[in-house]
Amino acid sequence: MKGIFGRLGRIFLTYGFKIITLLLAVSIIAFVLVTLSPVDPVQQYIMGIGPVSDEQRAQIEDYWGVNEPPVERYFSWLNSLLHGDLGTSLLYRRPVAEIIGQRFVNSLALMLCAWVFSGVIGFLLGCVMGMNQNRWPDKVLKKICYLLSSVPTFWLGLVLLLLFSVVLGWFPIGFSSPIGILDSDVTIWQRLHHLILPAFTLSLMSFANIALHTRQKLVDVMNSEYVLFARARGEGKWTLLRRHGLRNILLPALTLQFASFAELFGGSVMAENVFSYPGLGSAVAAAGLNSDVPLLLGVTLFSALFVCVGNMIANLLYGVVDPQIREVEK
Repeated sequence: MKGIFGRLGRIFLTYGFKIITLLLAVSIIAFVLVTLSPVDPVQQYIMGIGPVSDEQRAQIEDYWGVNEPPVERYFSWLNSLLHGDLGTSLLYRRPVAEIIGQRFVNSLALMLCAWVFSGVIGFLLGCVMGMNQNRWPDKVLKKICYLLSSVPTFWLGLVLLLLFSVVLGWFPIGFSSPIGILDSDVTIWQRLHHLILPAFTLSLMSFANIALHTRQKLVDVMNSEYVLFARARGEGKWTLLRRHGLRNILLPALTLQFASFAELFGGSVMAENVFSYPGLGSAVAAAGLNSDVPLLLGVTLFSALFVCVGNMIANLLYGVVDPQIREVEK
């Protein structure tokens, strides 16, 4: 018990320091990029509220501090951030933290469904390809994986939207709930009905990499000497997979699956815009197009934190999957 808590304590301290350092670096880089952007946020804001006088424009610039040196503006923003204030969105006229909290629920449901789909489908297809090396199932599935790896997410989403929503009418065209219904009256089935197609589209973006990686690892295991010896003793194909294959390919597959967090977060921007899904991806796209600096910086920091937490969870699960890791770290 003490060993488990000691390992958890070391992981939390190590990752806590790494996360704080990474978030600081991300905040600096994001702020510099936003500062160097040719888009004038004040002009974008004025375009949204209508014509203003020169005096009113000067007051807006003073309120936002755009005339201050970039270093002072950064530390002023960082000081507000440390006090829990992410600022107010210029586009939605609401606190950034409130928008992130509301949109993250939708994005989390989308990414979790896509993450589970991609992991399960990719791992199973990788096992099938690895156990049928150079046979027709392996050749067909490899070509499908290569094809899906090269297809852009937005193009695939448009094709699926046209086929299943417009032509067949099986799924709604967009949004996370039916139009004209109060959020409190939306049922779970209606939310799932709007979620399935975007999640399936997003899962197709990453499951091919997991399948191909799992296939290669399984092929290496099946060609190893101890598996050849086990096969010579009369063990069947699926017995070899259960006793020797899964144990050796599960940890690399788990690593790749958790590493796909960043890829899924980036792909959700495309998927949410194609399907008009109200998540963080569509919010950050709108913030970038309208030069909503507070929202853009807030979502950037939150996405970096989200990916770091996913990697930390993967590190915690390594000891559960492979007991040898726990022995090494003791």
